Amino acid sequence: MRQERVGFAICGSFCTHRRVLGELEKLCGAYETVVPIVSETSAATDTRFGTAHDLLAEVERLTGRKPMTTIAQAEAIGPKKLLDVLVIAPCTGNTLGKLAGGITDTSVTMAAKAHLRNGRPVVVALASNDGLSGAAKNIGELLARRNYYFVPFGQDEPVAKPSSLMADFSLIGETVDAALEGRQLQPLLK
Repeated sequence: MRQERVGFAICGSFCTHRRVLGELEKLCGAYETVVPIVSETSAATDTRFGTAHDLLAEVERLTGRKPMTTIAQAEAIGPKKLLDVLVIAPCTGNTLGKLAGGITDTSVTMAAKAHLRNGRPVVVALASNDGLSGAAKNIGELLARRNYYFVPFGQDEPVAKPSSLMADFSLIGETVDAALEGRQLQPLLK
């Protein structure tokens, strides 16, 4: 097993949680330490895709750790240098905008801010219905910044949702490996 410490932050985009949890399980099999972070909204919202309780229980079962769900818990990531790489999956348009704008008002955005202060990589796995509209400028902003790496992405439903972008979640592990080497997994657009 690899020794690097992976943070795994889960945001909204509830319809993608099942797929993201499958990738989290793979990372837990490849890396000795996986630290879970769950946004306040995901930690408290029941949807047609599942309950918040079940999400938190599954994350804890997979990682063997209670997820960080508050800003105060996530803040410690920076000064304690808890992580070598942070994955945000799914990363919603809302979280993407906050990262691009330097807004730190959730456990996930605090985890990113705290982690970035150490100059370490953040891996972004997009899931945004407005990726080719309102969120496009934020994608561009983060692509131009140091220490941000994107899981390759593309349009998930070009006819029904022409502005929607989705990461190829099956490439999270490969993107993490590349980010730890300081390189963007290519091709970026699928």
